[in-house]
Amino acid sequence: MSKPKSPRKVGDREALAVATAIRGSAYQLNLVAGLIRGRKVGEALNLLTFAKKAMAIDVRKVLASAVANAENNHNLDVDALVVQEASVGKAIMMKRFTPRARGRAARIEKPFSRLRVVVRELGDDAAEATGKDRA
Repeated sequence: MSKPKSPRKVGDREALAVATAIRGSAYQLNLVAGLIRGRKVGEALNLLTFAKKAMAIDVRKVLASAVANAENNHNLDVDALVVQEASVGKAIMMKRFTPRARGRAARIEKPFSRLRVVVRELGDDAAEATGKDRA
């Protein structure tokens, strides 16, 4: 007697990857995640490789993990993948203190964020339409 299998959190032709503790604010992470929303995976990986934002490294790792999940766990075609969703949320906030003048202390907050990336496999006709829209 084992516990029942939990249902999938995404659709049949979708794959998911989540990073739960990325060091940096959700605002900064959302700026980078906005670059890849709705784009083909190859184009998104290329954008993230040459982006100047430091958060792009972490976003690229999560996107690569989602692509690997799609290929290995769900047998999806890597060339037909599109970034369906790249959502950002707040995680923990580390609180530290630093000494200030006249015996006071100031609080320093070090935020963490979470990132959820969903990639979806498009059919042949839909992939061509998406390519024409981007061009």
